Amino acid sequence: MSVGTTPGGTTPAATTPAGTTPESERDAEFQEHEMILSPDFLSAAQITEMLTEDIDGVQQKLKTFLNFKNLHTCLKEAILLDYYVSGFLWARGMEFSVLQYSKFMTLLDMLLHNLRTLHMSLEDSIKWLGEVMAETGPSPSQKNEEWNVFNTKQANAVIDYLKISLFQHYKLYEFLFYSTREEIVIGTEQVLEVVKPSGGLFPDPLEEGISFDIYSTFIETPPKLDTEMKGLDQEQGPEESQSEANTSAEDPLVGFTIKDIKAVLDQVTDDIVIGIQTKINEKLQIQEEAFNARIEKLKKA
Repeated sequence: MSVGTTPGGTTPAATTPAGTTPESERDAEFQEHEMILSPDFLSAAQITEMLTEDIDGVQQKLKTFLNFKNLHTCLKEAILLDYYVSGFLWARGMEFSVLQYSKFMTLLDMLLHNLRTLHMSLEDSIKWLGEVMAETGPSPSQKNEEWNVFNTKQANAVIDYLKISLFQHYKLYEFLFYSTREEIVIGTEQVLEVVKPSGGLFPDPLEEGISFDIYSTFIETPPKLDTEMKGLDQEQGPEESQSEANTSAEDPLVGFTIKDIKAVLDQVTDDIVIGIQTKINEKLQIQEEAFNARIEKLKKA
């Protein structure tokens, strides 16, 4: 028992465990209360810095604070950034103080931590939120007013916001943290076979992966135009064209006599006639053998 002094004398104070005082109990209770939403997700300096930014500025600041570097390729980072940015902008509409900003953002982070690390179900998350709001909200006994972060209206608004932002889409957040969809999408590979062109020394521009202007300027061989061919003809001298004309005008039978021509024709004619006679004799012999075979069959019959 400990004794407290009053103006009228001494009165017994409340019974406390051995070795403790009301002041030490109060300090322990204060430390326990401080651990509810500690450590802070964002520092007071970071929150003050973001309060002067617009929507894009808040997104860039949070991206830097959270060290998100793959927003364009990582679906998880993009969703989490949107989750925190939306919460901060909603808190700005509520005109929270810096302390209220800090505790609210820490509350958002702790709810995701419970889901991601502790695999807390929706029912357990709602119960946990109720316990936290009972500690940070208005105290019914009003004996710890200095610990109240949110008043009744603000506490109800926080619960309503969490209901439509997190709890209403709780299954989607579970899918975000527990599924392996992101790895499957990134690891998917497709092999495409490209038919090689039939002619030319170089592949087509689409297979080469370059623009058509560069291909047509530096790679593709330009076709010869009719004007170039005419120009080449004009470059040839008149003597060459005259010699070609004279050559084409010459008679191919120059230098042969009539006897030579007749001998050649007779030889060609004899060869053709002999070939025809040979084919006729072969056909006649085949027919004769066929008739003889039929006659033999008739005789035997």
